Amino acid sequence: MARRATELEHLIAPIAEALGYALVRVRLSGAVRPTLQVMAELPDGTMPIEDCARLSEAISVAFEQADPIEGEYVLEVSSPGIDRPLTRRRDFDDFSGHEAKLDLVAPIDGRKRIKGTLRGLRGEDVLIETDAGPGGGRIELSIPHVSIGEAKLLLTDALIEQDLKRRKQAGKPAKPR
Repeated sequence: MARRATELEHLIAPIAEALGYALVRVRLSGAVRPTLQVMAELPDGTMPIEDCARLSEAISVAFEQADPIEGEYVLEVSSPGIDRPLTRRRDFDDFSGHEAKLDLVAPIDGRKRIKGTLRGLRGEDVLIETDAGPGGGRIELSIPHVSIGEAKLLLTDALIEQDLKRRKQAGKPAKPR
């Protein structure tokens, strides 16, 4: 499914970009009636419901012509949300200083899941500060970007505060909780 999602991402990315959106993630799941999940955002990091509908309509029109998914499927277009997935290399720099969870493709130093504070990028690696273990304090790990299967921000007060500031600067109301 991941390879198929990548193929669909190549079809969707130009549509999103033409409308002024940055694609965050494309995921295809389910076998009987697949769900195509598309996450996108405006340059200011927001994605109001009206923009989700606009992108959804554009994808639907293009897919009616290209017919890249056989049979019925469900299309879901959404914003990445506050505790968003980290899918692009730049996300690890953009959200440096925030708490995140990384799920690795294969264990590194016996760890397949790492929680900690993002410290940005160094070359091809993601830097994350995490607990060293029992009685060990904090250490900075350098994780090859290609070793990360999934990553997402963890919801913290600091992340909520940053999101509220970003929305205020963009002139958009805060989302109700």
